[in-house]
Amino acid sequence: MRKAARAFRVAGIVVGGIAIVLGATYLALPKGPRDPMTFADPWNTSRPQVTAKEYAAVTGTPWATDVAMKILDQGGNAFDAAAAALLALNVTHDEASSFPGIAPLMLYEAKTGKVLSYVGAGTAPAAATIERFKAKGYKTVPDLNIWAQLVPASPDVIVSLLRDYGTMSFRQIADPAIALGREGFPVHHIMLHNMDLSLVKRIGFAVLFPYNTKVYLGGQWWRPLYARDRITFPDLANSLDAMARAEQTAVANGATRTQGLQAVRDYFYKGPLADAIVKLEKSKGGLITAEDLAHYTGGWETPVQGSVGEYTIYTNGTWSQGSVGPLALQILDGIDLKSMGQNSPLYVHTVAQAIELAMADREGYMADPAFVKVPITEIMSKDYAAQRRLKMTGRAFGPLPAAGVVSGLAQAPTIFGSEDGPLHFAELLKDVRFGKDTSHIAIVDKWGNAVSITPSDFPKSPMVPGTGLTLGNRMTQFRLDPASPNRLEPGKRPRVTPHALIVFKNGKFSMSIGTPGDDMQPQAFVQVFLNMSVFGMSLQEAIDAPRFRSMSVPASFAPHQSAPGTLLLEKKLYDADASRLEALGYTVTSLPDWDNTCGAIGAVIKTANGLIAGSDPREETWAEGK
Repeated sequence: MRKAARAFRVAGIVVGGIAIVLGATYLALPKGPRDPMTFADPWNTSRPQVTAKEYAAVTGTPWATDVAMKILDQGGNAFDAAAAALLALNVTHDEASSFPGIAPLMLYEAKTGKVLSYVGAGTAPAAATIERFKAKGYKTVPDLNIWAQLVPASPDVIVSLLRDYGTMSFRQIADPAIALGREGFPVHHIMLHNMDLSLVKRIGFAVLFPYNTKVYLGGQWWRPLYARDRITFPDLANSLDAMARAEQTAVANGATRTQGLQAVRDYFYKGPLADAIVKLEKSKGGLITAEDLAHYTGGWETPVQGSVGEYTIYTNGTWSQGSVGPLALQILDGIDLKSMGQNSPLYVHTVAQAIELAMADREGYMADPAFVKVPITEIMSKDYAAQRRLKMTGRAFGPLPAAGVVSGLAQAPTIFGSEDGPLHFAELLKDVRFGKDTSHIAIVDKWGNAVSITPSDFPKSPMVPGTGLTLGNRMTQFRLDPASPNRLEPGKRPRVTPHALIVFKNGKFSMSIGTPGDDMQPQAFVQVFLNMSVFGMSLQEAIDAPRFRSMSVPASFAPHQSAPGTLLLEKKLYDADASRLEALGYTVTSLPDWDNTCGAIGAVIKTANGLIAGSDPREETWAEGK
């Protein structure tokens, strides 16, 4: 016994000594900023509404907006500028809209009057089956896991946009992003917010994802990010440069512009970058193969559309949640919202119920139309909206109501909740904030062309070593329930939250608009649209006004939990309405004013006198015009 006790004491002394050495080493390690930069961060500050005569751009960061404007200054069109801004966002908002993630796109071509959607979400690998996930014991697609990765989409989006509607080369539109990646830019508030990991989380991040830690923290897990500190992404810059060199080599050897762009695409999906992705997948037991990459394609499609009054709203297909916004507005059509007063308790309740009814239809029906027959024509009809309007009540729904019954169906489809049940609100809010941001681009050029893009993806799975490529966690938006229309199937797209929007007024182009914010995206759009169309606010006033967010809908990200009957209210709205909304049966919680849990709208509007652009103080969103 004495020997054992002596051994324990010795072990304790050794462990204590090691702990002291490690603690002292940690304390001695450098932890301050590396290279602070001067930067007037626009986050949470008032900004003017921008007016322009020729062209205007709004993106998720000032640097991406500056890139878009420079391309327009050089004579590029909106499509060139959007592609350049997308790559600049992939650098300057990399933690929320990483290359080569998803990039749902809407465009308006002034010359032809066409409005088109581009399928900008990747597909599940051929090896991704419900049975494979269930065999591993998963109830939902796991986050922080290589199995959460979709086949990448945005390289296909960029090449198709430039090939079919742009005028510039990939080299021309990529060079600004390459320079930003190499020279760096200051860490902005939203990047800091998204990557503000505790010491314990940074250690876990380093263990799970050592290359990700190298990219974001310089490999120094003990050193957090600091606001305004210079951050660079040289590996990503090198990957974009290599894609551009593939184009230049092809053209130098006699290729046409189109063939040069194809060389860019091939370098990613069939060449060295594809090889690097496949090497990672094989080493980590991932699902993506060379065949998945080589066979990937997006494509142009007819948009989903809805209408309310003099407005027609166009959005991406049912592989996104884009239909929720126009459907909610159609449910509200004919209700005298103006008499209720903007953001009065009755108004908030009424709009929240329309959103929740539309979200119920999202859950019951919306999925990749290549795999699921979605009755979208019937759902977007005025008769269907009238049927849904009758379901509105004087008190909070609580749990999400049933989806509507489409003609020919005996009953409404099931709403698929979480496998784990409702989530405690504090947990849910934390879950909403981390790793679920996105970004947005809205551009109108001097010829009247318009683009709206909503790029996204996060470094929550292993990045591809040496490339700066983030494959994200978007597979977590699938369900592993075989009865769900949004069930996982090989080659299928999950119903992604990001979507883009184009709005017409009296049959003519009126607005390019969009927002980040996962399940908040259609909610933010509906509120800003109503602020303008019903209450006559200017674009910037409509964006700045307080917002609310319904948490009754099952979250699109796994584990798909909800907080039935809960509304989040920005503080001004909470102070005005909380008690009366509680009397209507809601659980209400206050958010700070201008909180990005409630989205970050960016929009450009065409008027008789030119263009108006507005950006959201809830994020770094920035508008410029000329």
